[in-house]
Amino acid sequence: MALSHDPLWPRGGDWPPFAERVDAVLLGVPTWRTSLSPTGAHATPAAIREALRRYSPTLMGPPVVDLNTVLRIADAGDIVEPDGDEGVDRTIARVAELTAGSRLAIALGGDNSLTYPVALGAGATGLITIDAHFDLRDGVSNGSPVRRLVEDAPDGSAIDPHRIVQIGITDFANSAAYAQRAAEWGIRVITLDEVRRRGIDDVVAEAVSIASAGQDPRIHLDIDVDACDRAATPGCPASVPGGFAAWELRALVRGIASDARVVSADIAEVDATADDEDARTVRLAALCVLELLAALAGRDAGRTAPMPTP
Repeated sequence: MALSHDPLWPRGGDWPPFAERVDAVLLGVPTWRTSLSPTGAHATPAAIREALRRYSPTLMGPPVVDLNTVLRIADAGDIVEPDGDEGVDRTIARVAELTAGSRLAIALGGDNSLTYPVALGAGATGLITIDAHFDLRDGVSNGSPVRRLVEDAPDGSAIDPHRIVQIGITDFANSAAYAQRAAEWGIRVITLDEVRRRGIDDVVAEAVSIASAGQDPRIHLDIDVDACDRAATPGCPASVPGGFAAWELRALVRGIASDARVVSADIAEVDATADDEDARTVRLAALCVLELLAALAGRDAGRTAPMPTP
């Protein structure tokens, strides 16, 4: 159905192509070929762009802020065939170019395997994941990007596991062996239950502190939408009933990205072809894009942008 037109009600998306320095830039990275479960995640970047047009880029504040007015936002299109060694190399090179020309690069996945090349391309020294899963599996798949960033990254680009924080790890979605691996490596794991006991603000502060340790910190944020409750994310193959509410994911995203040391983010594990008829999963992914932009605008205001509440 065609969307209505109102010159006084601007829409998200439809941002110009990347050509020069901007505040934020989108890049589609439609990885899917190594997914551990059947997926149509390669269709998701286009679906997120379409869903963005259903939303206004306006924050109610106060003060009211039009993100399209206060930020220079661009869209760099998609990486062609990002899977495989050559696709990884193309992604790393393109992300490096985009992060050099922006304050925040936002990669639209795709399955979670995109986290590996996007974090490398951004020159990340720290990693925060919002995810129900550790992603520490052996091999090359959407279940292995965190391990690969620690063990398989090119010389000098590996991320110290003591600067990795994983938020939202949940019961019945992981193995004891990978939990042990995370513990042995010194990864800070903040489970779903711990987030709810402590509150989002406290968790965000700790995560950013750990991931930003060391000189010249550059944090990559991996937003795995399957950390959310399955009722909110039917288009995520591995989402679990009882996960984060949509507002919790959005608040975590905005809170973390409000820190200027976050230079890149990815949105992963949404299969647009498996979504509900109302496209609720893709729409949540699109809102995560807008939350990242809201956080960036909040940096400019000298404060953390107010976070969503239930």
